[in-house]
Amino acid sequence: MAGVRRIKLGSQGLEVSAQGLGCMTMSGGYGPAKPEPDMIKLIHHAIDAGVTFLDTSDIYGPFKNEILLAKALSGGVRDKVELATKFGISFADNKSEIRGDPAYVRAALEGSLKRLGVDYVDLYYQHRIDTRVPIEVTVGELKKLVEEGKIKYIGLSEASAATIRRAHAVHPITAVQLEWSLWSRDVEEEIIPTCRELGIGIVAYSPLGRGFFSSGAKSFENLSDNDFRKRLPRFQGENLEHNNTIFERVSDLAARKGCTPSQLALAWVHHQGNDVCPIPGTTKIENFNQNIGALSVKLTPEELSELESFASGDAVKGDRYQNDFSTWKNSETPPLSSWKAT
Repeated sequence: MAGVRRIKLGSQGLEVSAQGLGCMTMSGGYGPAKPEPDMIKLIHHAIDAGVTFLDTSDIYGPFKNEILLAKALSGGVRDKVELATKFGISFADNKSEIRGDPAYVRAALEGSLKRLGVDYVDLYYQHRIDTRVPIEVTVGELKKLVEEGKIKYIGLSEASAATIRRAHAVHPITAVQLEWSLWSRDVEEEIIPTCRELGIGIVAYSPLGRGFFSSGAKSFENLSDNDFRKRLPRFQGENLEHNNTIFERVSDLAARKGCTPSQLALAWVHHQGNDVCPIPGTTKIENFNQNIGALSVKLTPEELSELESFASGDAVKGDRYQNDFSTWKNSETPPLSSWKAT
């Protein structure tokens, strides 16, 4: 298997594999957690193939995914990877809460370091933005953790352009994680240009449309009851039926290119720039190998335009999150002047 090229993520010195590995679904989310030995084997296979940028979060499991990664990274494997985890979604009594207050930031990191069995993480993201806490306050605490050597680089996820600017003024932000794929392109209007203006790397999660570009509507015929995607508007009823026409058009072009639809959709993300690192997740080695194949798919400007036309404008039916998660998307925070430390 060919090696995976490396890219600079952001302008602060972090170098990662051009494609990462999203580890969330190994510990649930899209159905039940998978057997640990199989997932450790998959992680080791990814690292051997050159995919060294591993993405997790304390909320995955919750907590189980970080513990899984600790097992996979033992025995000297830690030194071979760029490890990213996240904080910001507090989970207790079966309820989640978005938090960005300094005490929580520090406690969350200490918990992650302990579960991961490491002294530091390479990239630490605020997973979701606390709309009650000025971003300057949250990033101020993250800056202290950088100075203490517990994290190397700071990231944000699902932050608005204004929030990104304010955060970057406190301490350089290395990466912004956001949903970006052929059918999730709202970030191109304001957030992507802001990241590029400030020299911030872009990490694209769900680059395969949460599995949609693997096999279209068929992927969602037999989802388990605890699969998060069952609650998402794009995957319900008439929306899914309508959206499947997008998949069929992608599939037709993939057949002409001699690749799979998922490789084509992933290649589109790779063609958005050398500052973009998609992190497709999988629980199967064969799917991982297929995803790596996307790095070899070359697209002409005409093919890129054709692909983009399939899901342009209002072609996609249904939002990417349900209404009760609307505050999770591209969030703003109050002004610093409003903050009263407790």
